[in-house]
Amino acid sequence: METGSNSTMKNKAGTLYLVATPIGNLEDITLRALRILSEVDMIAAEDTRQTVKLLNHFEIKKTLISYYEHNKVEKGNYLIKELLEGKNIALVSDAGTPGISDPGEDLVKLAIRNNIEVTMAPGPVAAVTGLVLSGLPAGRFVFEGFLPMNKRARKERIQALLRETRTIVMYEAPHKLIHTLRELYELSGERNIVLARELTKKFEQVVRCRLSDAIVMYEADKPRGEFVVMLEGINEEAVEDEVRKKWHDMSLGDHVGMYIKQGMQKKEAMKKVAEDRGISKREVYNALI
Repeated sequence: METGSNSTMKNKAGTLYLVATPIGNLEDITLRALRILSEVDMIAAEDTRQTVKLLNHFEIKKTLISYYEHNKVEKGNYLIKELLEGKNIALVSDAGTPGISDPGEDLVKLAIRNNIEVTMAPGPVAAVTGLVLSGLPAGRFVFEGFLPMNKRARKERIQALLRETRTIVMYEAPHKLIHTLRELYELSGERNIVLARELTKKFEQVVRCRLSDAIVMYEADKPRGEFVVMLEGINEEAVEDEVRKKWHDMSLGDHVGMYIKQGMQKKEAMKKVAEDRGISKREVYNALI
């Protein structure tokens, strides 16, 4: 029995199990996840009302503890106390993998700080499911989660993301989707975008289009349900062209001098200039003689 017998756990801290649950289709639950949920002493859930539906479906009866963003400090300390006393606890989110864009991350840090064993029963992740279905490059991507609420921080975060050459993956609530699409279009111009909702469910929807088309579409048809949004990164060649243009009006001598003023040795500065401009160190050296 993976969670350990009572006799072996009396004088030993328990284990925190991060248990991934289906993001829609209940058939996606793993046998290991079901076994752990049925064996632990209690289950910490982001929304107990949501989790009880899952447990009832699989005929699992366990003590449920509410653990979410607004009670994570109080309940986090309580759960750590229980773990230190030898209880085994499973942590689940509303759907998918706990610890990603939810307060589970904080509980994991607390457990590690208290030398409590943390392990995982892996499973569905909406961001990865959406990315793979998107058709956009999936070998390299950046996951943002939810954008900041603060207007200034949000704009700065979007501007930073829009410089990415990797595919950008984020989550968005339906009531904010149109505003986010407009911000993306305003700051980046036209790009390919993929919007996924109801993943793994009967009415799964994956929309692949241009940003401007997405704005028109969701202005006409009010968004419903949480979205996984995938935005293509900028072309790497375009980034290289932009970098080359940046140095176009600066002489090699001024370019080297800029780095020397920043504290670099001359040899190091010459090497950096060669990297910036995509030329050899010999060309930089010859230009400075």
